Amino acid sequence: MLAIRLDKDLEDRLAAAAKRSGRTKTALARRAIEEYIEDLEDIALLEEALNDPDAGKTVSLEQVRRELGLDA
Repeated sequence: MLAIRLDKDLEDRLAAAAKRSGRTKTALARRAIEEYIEDLEDIALLEEALNDPDAGKTVSLEQVRRELGLDA
């Protein structure tokens, strides 16, 4: 369980968004946190890929087919 404190403005905005959407404040906060964490995970994967020394390396279709055993 998590308890957070929000300033009045953010609390009011959250309450208004919950009312407009017909969802609870908890549901909106949970979804916002999930999306934010997913974004952070995507950024971490991108940074790993950008730091990969093999990034940008091209492989021919023939080589891929050979490596996957598709040229039988």
